[in-house]
Amino acid sequence: MAGAGLAAVAVWVPCRSWGWAAVSFGPHRGLSALLPRKPQRAPRWLPVCRQKTSVSFLNRPDLPKLAYKRLKGKNPGVIFIPGYLSNMNGTKALAIEEFCKSLGHACIRFDYSGVGESDGKLEECTVGKWRKDVLSIIDELAEGPQILVGSSLGGWLMLHAAIARPDKVMALIGVATAADGLVTQFNQLPVEVKKEVEIKGVWSMPSKYHEDGFYHVQYSLIKEAEHHCLLHSPIPVTCPIRLLHGMKDEIVPWHTSMQVADRVVSKDVDVILRKHSDHRMREKADIQLIVYTIDDLIDKLST
Repeated sequence: MAGAGLAAVAVWVPCRSWGWAAVSFGPHRGLSALLPRKPQRAPRWLPVCRQKTSVSFLNRPDLPKLAYKRLKGKNPGVIFIPGYLSNMNGTKALAIEEFCKSLGHACIRFDYSGVGESDGKLEECTVGKWRKDVLSIIDELAEGPQILVGSSLGGWLMLHAAIARPDKVMALIGVATAADGLVTQFNQLPVEVKKEVEIKGVWSMPSKYHEDGFYHVQYSLIKEAEHHCLLHSPIPVTCPIRLLHGMKDEIVPWHTSMQVADRVVSKDVDVILRKHSDHRMREKADIQLIVYTIDDLIDKLST
């Protein structure tokens, strides 16, 4: 088990009605305390059609303008960090904002530079530039303590944000966290394929989630991403962390979340696995799990 090297023994807590289980690292009252009860304020389902916040733009000197939608409210606020090439209008982003609205808490969702309604050219984007996007949102738009919810690539970037802004980032929720993901996937390719990508300058990465059947990933993006890998050493994040992952994820193996749990120095870490969920984790039960996790952390940070 990935947590075997930690001081605390991992606790496996099954929940048959949901089809998921929690692995708790460290002596804390986290989601394992939440499992037996149903939160009073978490709705059974969150309609995503009620979204009415307008698009705004964050102007940054010498950097692309970022499109965002901000819901003002109580702290801690919630910031949703999307996955690779995903925008702020996805199922998870909208449902999270609707949930925050029901609680009266602040929420921010945004598009990376080169994606969605934000400025910038996608072919010039890098993990480092997207990291700067996240920090810009935290520094310029977020008020007070924040819970970051990172999906896939966003889960990787939320870890970087927590390292860079420990005084503002109070908790993390990773959904199919793709820490070091692009680099790991590329390094697993046969040598001859990697050579071909290096010569062409573009990697056609297969994906059933793209209409063309693959993403065109710049080789320069992969090489730059190597400078942002985290799993090779302890990750200096000390806040509460919840890592949600589908065991049917064929893009980012659920073992990646176990690796993250093992590498972070925080002692308040839960890994929650959904047996039948895929990489996107956007089905009804997936969304309920995400918002219940947000609800639990808000309670934790507010007491």
